[in-house]
Amino acid sequence: MAQRRPRGELRIIGGTWRSRRIRFADTEVRPTPDRVRQTTFDWLAPRIRGARVLDLCAGSGAMGLEALSRGATEAVFVDAGRAQITAIQAALELLQAGARAVAVQQDALQWLQGASGRKPFDIAFVDPPYAAGLWARLLPSLADCMATDHRLYIEWPRAEEPEFGVALQWHRTSRAAAVSYGLASFADGTQPDVEGGTACPE
Repeated sequence: MAQRRPRGELRIIGGTWRSRRIRFADTEVRPTPDRVRQTTFDWLAPRIRGARVLDLCAGSGAMGLEALSRGATEAVFVDAGRAQITAIQAALELLQAGARAVAVQQDALQWLQGASGRKPFDIAFVDPPYAAGLWARLLPSLADCMATDHRLYIEWPRAEEPEFGVALQWHRTSRAAAVSYGLASFADGTQPDVEGGTACPE
């Protein structure tokens, strides 16, 4: 009998659940590193409390869990993997997240295509599997799901900037090891409003 693969573990780094350790399905999952999460949530600090957040291609659920820990009102986790969603559901139960969160096992693009008319999100985390090249398919479909004053966290491999498939206004960007990441919003014809980062990915 094939030996079952071990499950990974991540640590929530801030907020109510700070230092709590959560297990995730260690199968094709690439949790956002602690350093990147810390920087991202420092950027989001003025916006996170009371926000409704979407963790798309959630994987380990690290970003959505961190958002809930830091005061987000609601979080929706979407991932196609059964093991990933089962692990996120277990984490939410362990943390007693209650009605503040829901984890949905579904292809992210299919979920977005059925999201019309739902309550909009203030913040979305978009970190799809790098090899799948899904940014240009997900981001255009995500636009109708976001509140007017929103932020998108987008992560991509440092070695190659992908096609995003939509005009973005970049507010902050950074790099860490092999990862590039930034906060953006869907462009509305205005000039980029840079808040201490580069105006676009390099």
